[in-house]
Amino acid sequence: MKPRRVVITGLGALTPIGNTLPEYWEGLLSGISGAAPITLFDASKFKTQFACELKKFDPLNHMDRKEARKYDRFAQYALVSAQEAVNDSGLVFEKEDLDRIGVIWGAGIGGLETFQNEVLNFASGDGTPRFNPFFIPKMIADIAPGLISIKHGLRGPNFTTVSACASSANALVDSLNYIRMGYADVLVSGGSEAAITIAGIGGFNGMHALSTRNDDPTSASRPFDKDRDGFVLGEGAGALIVEEYEHAKSRGAKIYAELAGGGLSADAHHMTAPHPEGIGAKRVMLNCLKDANIKPEEVDTINMHGTSTPLGDIAETNAVISVFGEHAYNININSTKSMTGHLLGAAGAIESIASIMAIQNNIVPPTINHQTNDDQIDSKINFTFAKPQKRKVNVALSNTFGFGGHNACVIFKKIS
Repeated sequence: MKPRRVVITGLGALTPIGNTLPEYWEGLLSGISGAAPITLFDASKFKTQFACELKKFDPLNHMDRKEARKYDRFAQYALVSAQEAVNDSGLVFEKEDLDRIGVIWGAGIGGLETFQNEVLNFASGDGTPRFNPFFIPKMIADIAPGLISIKHGLRGPNFTTVSACASSANALVDSLNYIRMGYADVLVSGGSEAAITIAGIGGFNGMHALSTRNDDPTSASRPFDKDRDGFVLGEGAGALIVEEYEHAKSRGAKIYAELAGGGLSADAHHMTAPHPEGIGAKRVMLNCLKDANIKPEEVDTINMHGTSTPLGDIAETNAVISVFGEHAYNININSTKSMTGHLLGAAGAIESIASIMAIQNNIVPPTINHQTNDDQIDSKINFTFAKPQKRKVNVALSNTFGFGGHNACVIFKKIS
């Protein structure tokens, strides 16, 4: 069987710099930071007291109170972004074979706040177990695609990919292959995360992963800058309608871009640190290019993993130079995490959306907050600092790397 072509026909975004796709894109082009003091809990005694929270998000604008109480925030975010993507796609499920439509979703952690609150509640008591009957279904990472399928009656493949910060890019790679091989015609894909919690901030602080720039949160996420001191935690969701090309054409769908290929690899090195020579990052990009049958010199832009950590930014940049050679200096490279923070399991989804919109609009969003060059990072690379740059974008690549050494890469190209 010849592999089927796969395209993107709908997008939905719920991010710290915009609660809808148009708002998110406008936020990216404006170069705004989503970082601010934490409001979700009292962080006054934490080493990091800021994060990239959603702004003015009220789940009751999207579901009734009784329903909202049954869901962890990461699942609420999933439902909202998926609905926007479905609406954007123009799919009318009543006219479709719902056995051929599924959901493959990414989440790095799942219902962390639910787990945290249930345990805190138990610990504050006398040892008598009083657990919410929704505790387990609220917490498990696979509940998000389950709820999306229940809402829309989608009976095709349904599961969650969990590979830390690579989770939603992993979901897109799986979606690509499931459709290529004929297991489904349409998949709602993407990812969501809601880890701005006592346990989330405390846990990442415990491993010294987060920026502690409490005096200036908006400039804390500064990928590729000499003075970067860790990532800024974000939250939210991104959803993409992944569809077989002929199926999309037959219903007259708007096609954003082709999902041309995906790559996966492992560092096999360390629980949390990237391989210092970036061998996993190099391999995942090579795997992705090979899968897409795209030459390195055809790539116009790369949305880097670029978390603003001391080790990660160097290793990834070196990997790019290793893969692309002299062409690396012709590519517009950026890290939108400088604006959104790091959405963990949802990062791959919202950054894929940024890449797709760059193809659609022939403009690359900036990397903000750069102040000082790092001698260990090649300054000849165009990191798209400070302002968006207009250019012809036919091919866009997006990297995501996760704790455990998980690497996932996706590549999109202008439809032809």
